[in-house]
Amino acid sequence: MIKTINIVNKRARFDYEIIDTYTAGIVLTGTEIKSIRLGKAQIAESFCEFNNHELFAINTYIEEYAFGNQFNHKSRSERKLLLNKRELKKLERDVQVKGLTIIPLRLFTDEKGLAKLEIGLCRGKKTYDKRESLKEQDTKRDIDRIKKAY
Repeated sequence: MIKTINIVNKRARFDYEIIDTYTAGIVLTGTEIKSIRLGKAQIAESFCEFNNHELFAINTYIEEYAFGNQFNHKSRSERKLLLNKRELKKLERDVQVKGLTIIPLRLFTDEKGLAKLEIGLCRGKKTYDKRESLKEQDTKRDIDRIKKAY
């Protein structure tokens, strides 16, 4: 019986307009998967960038495992993301040409217990776009309250 983990980057949907999403595997070392399974990870301040045609997640925080020894992992380190070659080429081209960015949206474990990272190809929102999304959320919340009353 495997407990599923779902760590969401709530700030990403507010700050960025998400154009496309991909699911990538993560190369983990040592006790990182144990900390993720305990839910001791944060992706709120992280981003992804290319290095030698490989995609890395930067500034992803995975807390050190409490029961680890001297071989425990570093809490903030670059972690390689695993995607198909075709997807990597498309993402790299979009980031370089169109000026988009890649942001982690969700860190989760699949049915096999493997850690996966859902990443999004994003464009930054302007302040007026953020106000529009807040207005939409408020009106949706008000409509849901009225529907619930009847």
